[in-house]
Amino acid sequence: MFSPTQTDVRRFFCAVHAKSTQDQPMEAIETLAAQWIAEHPEYHGELGDVDAALARMGSTSPETDNPFLHLSMHLSISEQCSIDQPPGIRQAVELLTARRGDLHEAHHEVMECLGRMLWESQRSGRPPDGQAYIEHVRQRATKD
Repeated sequence: MFSPTQTDVRRFFCAVHAKSTQDQPMEAIETLAAQWIAEHPEYHGELGDVDAALARMGSTSPETDNPFLHLSMHLSISEQCSIDQPPGIRQAVELLTARRGDLHEAHHEVMECLGRMLWESQRSGRPPDGQAYIEHVRQRATKD
């Protein structure tokens, strides 16, 4: 299993952004990351300077998003859907996407469910509850 450090994640997304802007060839995971980066032009400035991104590690502000966490969640959800793990997540995300009419918007809602599952797992000391996660996504897909 691959467990990237915070530095690895920042370097990865900055490198993908650089490759994308320079039309360089990419691996499959980089192509997927580049697609999500393209959906977030507000992050391009931060992704364009790896040294500054590394220097800002650990400094958080409630007023600003962490682009590296946000993009990592997009990648995680995309990977979960591609292998349908936990089982049923692909269908739940597809239902939510159909309901919202926009994959990007649906991903942002799924992120809230994913974050909730991880928070509850950490708080309780139990493994993440994939079924509860899927149920939360399904609930969002069936409400206005």
